[in-house]
Amino acid sequence: MTKHVAIAGAGLGGLRAAEQLRAAGHTGPVTVIGAEPHMPYTRPPLSKELLAHELADAEATPGTDADDLAALHERVAFRRRASVADVTFRLGVPVTAADLGAGELALADGGTVRFDGLVVATGLRPRRLDVPGPEGPGRGRHVLRTLDDCADLRAGLRAALSGGLRRPRVVVVGAGFVGSEVACTALALGCDVTVVEPAGPPMFRVLGERLAVAVQRTHERAGMAFVLGRAVTGYAGEDRVTGVVLSGDVLPADLVVEAIGSWPNTEWLAGTGLDLTDGVLCDNGLSAVAGAGGSVSSVPVTAVGDVARFPNPLFDDAPRRVEHWSMPTDTARRAAATLRATLAGDPVDDKPFRPVPYFWSDQGDLRMQSFGSPGLADEVTIAEGDPGALDKGLVATYHRGGRLVGSVAFNVPPSRYRALREALLA
Repeated sequence: MTKHVAIAGAGLGGLRAAEQLRAAGHTGPVTVIGAEPHMPYTRPPLSKELLAHELADAEATPGTDADDLAALHERVAFRRRASVADVTFRLGVPVTAADLGAGELALADGGTVRFDGLVVATGLRPRRLDVPGPEGPGRGRHVLRTLDDCADLRAGLRAALSGGLRRPRVVVVGAGFVGSEVACTALALGCDVTVVEPAGPPMFRVLGERLAVAVQRTHERAGMAFVLGRAVTGYAGEDRVTGVVLSGDVLPADLVVEAIGSWPNTEWLAGTGLDLTDGVLCDNGLSAVAGAGGSVSSVPVTAVGDVARFPNPLFDDAPRRVEHWSMPTDTARRAAATLRATLAGDPVDDKPFRPVPYFWSDQGDLRMQSFGSPGLADEVTIAEGDPGALDKGLVATYHRGGRLVGSVAFNVPPSRYRALREALLA
């Protein structure tokens, strides 16, 4: 009997899961279901290249729509490999519920999809501030996760840039990677940019205080302003945002970007018995694990990407979600092998899955590379370079209990990356 695999989520994780299922030898039908209407695309450019693409010069090209979704999507869409030419993509229709006993997914359009095996790849959605003030489309409050978010933010920036002689005032709430990248892009476009972060300097939780302060100083020298240690309590304005309220003070704003983290998209799995405490709890092979009082699913379920919470013995046995670029591909490879073996009744590979998390962040004159999990460290060592001159090159190593758990590099040649990665596997 031919086994049908359903993949809930049509982002990078869903696409890679389909590719890896074929690579692992699964020949049965595969259906990928996505909430967005677009074929899978790469997200990192949304806060950088795509956000700025032709934006400053759009006025010089009358009669064109620089924010056309199809044109924007073409710039970031993944090439569809021959191995998944026969995979069915059902797009623009979210999964709303799952019956793991019956092997059936319910879709928002009233349809259903039957399956013998399931891959959870529904990813994340942005957190939003729940504070008083204007909200909704066209009110000057933005998030950035999807292509549609990027198009909306581009339109907001365009309107602000063409609105008069004064430099547009952009406030970014959140100094993580996305917030810092958007802030640098807006600054390069000619906006006055202020970053608001209650927790401390940029990327503090990952970099540690010394390097986070060094990043802040670098951005300040470029013209960016920071408001640290103060929380947003509301937004000023009637029809649209005119300011950000900070404990009674109002910071003027023509446009606000909220970059305060994400929520895993797991509501559709409620009632399945899976552990959904923070994403989908999995074992080291990426098979989903039952929660308290639940039971193992009668059909095999795996999870991939930043919705999967799994133990990585490279560090310890604590299950964690990892929101890094490398994770969808790495987890898809392991999850696909696990699912194919389970469906075929073959032994599941018991070799420890030890992926090295990896991501990069382009921020103005800085290109940051991270390997491993620096956020787990209890000690940071500057191995080379000067924190006061990050643009000249720096490498920091991160240790926990004396053991290397991560490294971060600023503006070092790509030829160094392999050695930094392999040091974690030694």
